[in-house]
Amino acid sequence: MKIKKRNRKFKVGRKKNIILKDVGSIKLNDNENITFIDTNLREYDVCKKNWGYYATPSLNKRVKKYGYIAGLVYNKKFKTFFIHLVDTRKKKIFKSYLKKENMKLICWLNSKNLERIKVSFK
Repeated sequence: MKIKKRNRKFKVGRKKNIILKDVGSIKLNDNENITFIDTNLREYDVCKKNWGYYATPSLNKRVKKYGYIAGLVYNKKFKTFFIHLVDTRKKKIFKSYLKKENMKLICWLNSKNLERIKVSFK
């Protein structure tokens, strides 16, 4: 693992009214895992594999355990898709953000919704 620290700010969002602070980057080797921890000690992992990345912990286990839900989101203006992890207690704030940014929640990525599209879990 190699860590490179940065300190830059830039504006994003439909109206360029959101300021992001880029604090650095981490280069992972195969089979290395990094855990991000928020102020409430909830975790989010990314694991580098030789074929790519596990981009999230298990959606129906650890993501749920830490109080998040994953959503597939579409940005209408740029015609791009994203996976967002949303604090389950802040869905109203999230939906307001989507509206302001002209984005749409396609679906929540949970077992109930995935079973509806006939994803086999066996």
